This record gives sequence, structure tokens and C-alpha cells, in this order.
Amino acid sequence: MTAAARALLCFPERRRVSTFQLMLTEAEAADKYRKSTGRCHPLWGNGSLMAAANMRPQAKEPYLDDLEYCGILAQTFECLLAWRMKQRNRA
Repeated sequence: MTAAARALLCFPERRRVSTFQLMLTEAEAADKYRKSTGRCHPLWGNGSLMAAANMRPQAKEPYLDDLEYCGILAQTFECLLAWRMKQRNRA
């Protein structure tokens, strides 16, 4: 989550949620690719959120007294929870 938050710090606020959702989609696709081929996806890595985040520029990790960083971390957890619940409801 910290890798995703550090990547999102490099994006304007209006693009952060959509960029995080794209990271989740890429990680999911890469995970399916890895499971079916036994190899990492050539663009999106091993299927982890960290691999998807690390494809993007990364800000230096701020301390937790940085309100913008804490807000982004909270937002990523909220988006991840919503994404997981949506997946569960599809099953």
C-alpha cells in the first residue's frame, strides 16, 4: 500500500482514484497471467499491487505526519476495500 501511495503522490489529486483502480486491474491481470503461464507478466509483473505501483514514478516516502500522504494511504485502503467487495459480489 505504501508503494501505491508513493506512486499516487506523483499524480494530481483528480487522477489518484482512477490511477489506483488501474493499478488494481493491472495487478489482477498480471496475477491471472502468472497463474496460467508460470511467468511474470511482461508489463505488469508478478501480480502484486507493489509490482503495479513500482511501474510508475515513486515519490520519496514521507513521514506519517504528512497529511497528504496519510490521506492517500487512507484513500487507497478505502478503494481496495470497495474493489474487493465488488469482486465478492460478482462471485
